[in-house]
Amino acid sequence: MVKYQKYKEINLPWLKMIPANWDIKRNKQFLHERKKIVGNKSSEYTLLSLTLRGIVVRDLSENKGKIPASFDNYKIVEPGDIAFCLFDIDETPRTVGLSKYKGMLTGAYNIFHIEGINARYLYYYYLALDNIKGLRPLYTGLRKTINVNTFLSQQMPVPPRAEQDQIVRFLDWKVSEINKLIGIRRKEIQELEELRENTILHTTTSGLDTSVPMKRTDNFWIGTIPEHWNVVQVRRVYSVILGKMLATKPAYSSDTYEEYVCAKDVHFDGVDLSDLKQMWFSTSEKQQYKIEANDLLIVEGGAGAGNAALVEEPLDRDIYVQNSIHIVRPKSNRATTKFLAYWMRSMVKRNYMTFVCSVATIPHYTKDKVMSTVMPLPPENEQKEIVRYLDNECEKINNLITKKHSQIATLQELKNSLISDVVTGKIDVRNVTVPEYEHVDDIVDDDSENNEETETDGEEA
Repeated sequence: MVKYQKYKEINLPWLKMIPANWDIKRNKQFLHERKKIVGNKSSEYTLLSLTLRGIVVRDLSENKGKIPASFDNYKIVEPGDIAFCLFDIDETPRTVGLSKYKGMLTGAYNIFHIEGINARYLYYYYLALDNIKGLRPLYTGLRKTINVNTFLSQQMPVPPRAEQDQIVRFLDWKVSEINKLIGIRRKEIQELEELRENTILHTTTSGLDTSVPMKRTDNFWIGTIPEHWNVVQVRRVYSVILGKMLATKPAYSSDTYEEYVCAKDVHFDGVDLSDLKQMWFSTSEKQQYKIEANDLLIVEGGAGAGNAALVEEPLDRDIYVQNSIHIVRPKSNRATTKFLAYWMRSMVKRNYMTFVCSVATIPHYTKDKVMSTVMPLPPENEQKEIVRYLDNECEKINNLITKKHSQIATLQELKNSLISDVVTGKIDVRNVTVPEYEHVDDIVDDDSENNEETETDGEEA
């Protein structure tokens, strides 16, 4: 990429040089605030949300994020309007979005009509700043808020209009190319994840010896297994202990507060002990709820119901479980806890929790449901062989997934850097020929990485 021949100095907190032929102008020359709210006509407007993918139509059926009691104070948004979240700047995943839709957005945001500048150039410029949280010098207070008048008085670099249009054409092209590559990597990750889960399912139901006779079971979740295996309920070979309910320490008690694991700490890839809370345990009950090596921890309720993680090594300190967690322990050496961990993973990935748990409100994988769960039971030596095989295969697949995620991160960094360099004039794209290309939207991991928590908080502030 080539640079401009001449530059001139400017004095913005985030930018010190721009091409000599560019102007510097204030936001208020281009941005005109819209303050009209939907009032009692919210049912006539599409609900929108500001996410890492920009402004999108929000699907209320997915039950993601907070829902306000009323939408009456939501602001009307027209296609081509730009929205800024001018509070909680550091914590908000995305603080700027250009709308393609007519709808409504939370009243906590500032909505602007754009005139006198290419709207996508202005959006790309503020997207580049958002990627580095460049507006940080402008905010004040505990909520890290930028006053709207302060924002409108800020200056920004403005190329000639024909150059703005070329910058937008160039970036739309290059961003789509990078998004396409990111999409390919994400599909590869999905395929690897499916391979991993299929490997776990096949191995925990068929074993490693393809020559052994097989038999049918009458259980939908198990299907066909080796003839010499058994089918049992978890209760037959494991004990299940539900953790302790939160309690207040009695006055004058000499018992102590201890660290405990709850649902958010338990995932299939392990137990997160980095940010544990404390609760009161009496001396007489401590041993019952204390985590030991080879315990399998299973989440009792909520979105993560059934998630299971094995504590493979002794912990470096005493840690206990709260009543959102079951402790599962083998009654004898007939069962290997990690085999059950793999089996539970297979069941959850196949939506067993939806089948077994009532989801009218919050799903609960109760102690009785855990104990009643049916599992295949190979001889102990085969369980151990299967676990060693799956540990090895899953590690290889996980390493490939990690590499793919690293490649995505590199592509994302390239995209962010390219946007920043072009909209600030570090590289000159005036003479670049933009070919025909397929437009590809931004792709992110999950729409839960949006501003919905902040939206409601902002309206309550």
